[in-house]
Amino acid sequence: MTIDELEEQSLKLKSIDRIHLVEKLLSSLDKPDAEIEAAWIKEADARLDAYERGELEVVPFDTVIKNLRHE
Repeated sequence: MTIDELEEQSLKLKSIDRIHLVEKLLSSLDKPDAEIEAAWIKEADARLDAYERGELEVVPFDTVIKNLRHE
């Protein structure tokens, strides 16, 4: 079934059933995807290594927050 077909069928559901479907779909996004989680861990490790080698510019947390508040 294609996404378009799924959407078409979903829109035929009663409102309450669509609400339950939306809730289930949204809650499924909260579950970590192992592949994505592994990629983030790899990226975090690489950034930490670069920081420890002195290859990254460090910006104090207070400066980051101050800059965000002024945007």
